[in-house]
Amino acid sequence: MSTTPHVVVITGASQGIGEALVAGYRKLGYAVVANSRTIDASDDPMVLTVPGDIGQPGVGRKLIDAAVERFGRVDTIVNNAGIFVAKPFTEYTDDDYDAVTGVNQRGFFELTRAGIAAIELHGGGGHVVTISTSLVDHANSQVPSVLASLTKGGLNAATKALAIEYASRGIRANAVALGTIRTPMHTLETHDFLAALHPLGRMGDIDEVVDAVLYLEQAGFVTGEILHVDGGQSAGH
Repeated sequence: MSTTPHVVVITGASQGIGEALVAGYRKLGYAVVANSRTIDASDDPMVLTVPGDIGQPGVGRKLIDAAVERFGRVDTIVNNAGIFVAKPFTEYTDDDYDAVTGVNQRGFFELTRAGIAAIELHGGGGHVVTISTSLVDHANSQVPSVLASLTKGGLNAATKALAIEYASRGIRANAVALGTIRTPMHTLETHDFLAALHPLGRMGDIDEVVDAVLYLEQAGFVTGEILHVDGGQSAGH
């Protein structure tokens, strides 16, 4: 059994928020298993990269098995990978549905199921963090996105259910509900429109998301929380 203090598994870890979360957890001294559909090997011996589509059956279990094989344990799961498709509801296709539910829900389900089982094996408690969206709480006619609300709304509810089910075993579950964050997925010409969607009048920065996740990681008395990092979106506009 490894003497690694803590091990975190992070999905969607090849760029943007996920890549920054890998760096953030390393600064806390965690070993990291980083996953994305395509991800390069790391020069850091405490970062194991495992390519794979988290929306496909078996990939969540594969990540946990890789973590245990390499580092001997799992302490934290960060469900960061997600697909967002904004379009009028009746224009969604079956392929859209399969893609969004596959990554957002099946990926969460399989990884978290295997991850919690692994966390329980070492008996020291653990943490599940899931990235969500404030559109669940505050729908916006300018951003029609029912599939985001369908999937991420379910994850918010599941977060609270997991928090209660596993509280007595020292396993916490929280979510971070985001507004629009300045990441590579948003082209420069969309920034003014996206900034205006937030009462604070700007997009969020990646380090603000990382700060929120790492706060929850270290906040031992916080569980079942949906922490909004959204420039005030969920409060109104």
